[in-house]
Amino acid sequence: MDVLIVGAGPTGLTLGIDLARRGVDALVVERAEGLFPGSRGKGLQPRTLEVFDDLGVLDAIRAAGGPYPTRMIWKDGERVGERPMFENIEADEGTPYAEPWMVAQWRTQEILHARLVQLGGRVGFGREVTGLEQDAEGVTVRFADGTTARAGYVVAADGGRSVVRRAVGAGMTGETVDPAPFLVADVRLTGLDRDSWHTFPKDDGTALGLCPLAGTEDFQLQARLPEGTAPDPALDGIRKLVVAYTHLSAEDVTDLRWSSDFRPRAALADRFRVGRVFLAGDAAHIHSPAGGQGLNTSVQDAYNLGWKLGAVLRGGAPEALLDTYEEERRANAAAMLDLSTGVHRGEVRRGKATVQLGLGYRESSLSVETREHPTGVRAGDRAPDGTVSGVRLFDAFRGPHWTLLGAQAPVTGVRAFPTAPESYGPGVFLVRPDGHVGWAGGTTKGLDAYAARTGAFAAG
Repeated sequence: MDVLIVGAGPTGLTLGIDLARRGVDALVVERAEGLFPGSRGKGLQPRTLEVFDDLGVLDAIRAAGGPYPTRMIWKDGERVGERPMFENIEADEGTPYAEPWMVAQWRTQEILHARLVQLGGRVGFGREVTGLEQDAEGVTVRFADGTTARAGYVVAADGGRSVVRRAVGAGMTGETVDPAPFLVADVRLTGLDRDSWHTFPKDDGTALGLCPLAGTEDFQLQARLPEGTAPDPALDGIRKLVVAYTHLSAEDVTDLRWSSDFRPRAALADRFRVGRVFLAGDAAHIHSPAGGQGLNTSVQDAYNLGWKLGAVLRGGAPEALLDTYEEERRANAAAMLDLSTGVHRGEVRRGKATVQLGLGYRESSLSVETREHPTGVRAGDRAPDGTVSGVRLFDAFRGPHWTLLGAQAPVTGVRAFPTAPESYGPGVFLVRPDGHVGWAGGTTKGLDAYAARTGAFAAG
């Protein structure tokens, strides 16, 4: 096969979808017998909604969730104030999705899995990877049942304790974000309305939150516990926490559906590529959940890598294109870790900094800006939405192809439009399959050379 993806979380499923629509022979394998059952990464940022629009799952995602509620603060059984969770960002033509959307992670993964299957992709559940060896032609992956599989490339999407990362000897450097233990759980309870994210802070800095999970009957419980405490993720332990921090009784917690405890830390893999093996998602970066960046950054990893693998395997692009995955995504992941840590420590507000619409690749070797005095959108920037010749750009971008704006003549292998929206500024813009401007110029001079590097004009 062309690509073996280890891990059926949001990273692996997103990559599987992107490769399937490019006709790449890929298999996702997952150690567990089924999809992840918890709500952990429940916040989908606007940039991720744009990715899901392209991948054909946005309608299902919108139907499965809802907007974030206002945070309600409680003290001694009384409501003492409300605070919005995010700075307000107004949607406009270039930014149609401006607010985060809440969908339980297990539901997001169900939707991604269904889309993967619809495109002819597949997941092999109950297949635990134990090691691998690679050579000049490919990678041999070993499984716990004694079988092996052979692939041209392997992508580690197997989480923070990645077996694949360890197998290729990639180190990880990081720090503790918070010395306190944390606990997260999906519970069902009575006694609280579903219109607010209920928070119960204590004077010692510990706190408990109960957030109604949009699209479900559950609440997500989040707790920051005293240092030195050993969290009890069982139902009795959850009930004791609720009694200790809220005005609810133990009997008000009627069911525990999933739970996990952790200590927040931030860590970054030293490398995102080792030969024919790539690291993505939590296998490449571990973070505080504050600010809702982790799942979203992981989806962006997959979205960046997918078109590059497709270009090399099916589009005739040189293999060196794959080196730009680490160049682009490691820098973005490092910035995300700093941001998540800042949000966790109360130094950064959730809002413009966390919606990921400003993330780009201006410093990348793939971002070629040939205009002397560029205005508006520049090479490396996210390509905004808009309307050209009566066509919505996000509709035009949707699919595995490149898009050329400002072209005065048709170009084989890309979708071309004679103009760009006014917000882009004057010029010609070649938009990558992942919705970033790859090349920008005053004319098309030099465009063919860029296309040869990237497989941009390959049909399909």
